[in-house]
Amino acid sequence: MNQKQRKRYTAEFKSQAVELLETGRPVAEIAEELCISSNLLYSWKNASRRAQVGSEGPRAVGERDGADDLRALRREVARLRQENDILKKAAVILGTKPQPNSAP
Repeated sequence: MNQKQRKRYTAEFKSQAVELLETGRPVAEIAEELCISSNLLYSWKNASRRAQVGSEGPRAVGERDGADDLRALRREVARLRQENDILKKAAVILGTKPQPNSAP
């Protein structure tokens, strides 16, 4: 069977293609110039937008998004619960009684 090889584009080429979209020229015209499909150009544009909006998007130095804070706190809570469970199991193995929790 004769398989067609996929073209691979560098990240630099993709970012430059997306920058061309910001000039206001039609997508079809830019895609034709670059010898790529319009759909591919749109997908690169969407991927670029998602990367900018994500947790590493443009912000002032040291500023954290509320969602980032929430994710970090949830990770910490999960880690502390896991550590607590390990300590409870170790206490049972060693024959000591675990301290009763003041919170449920």
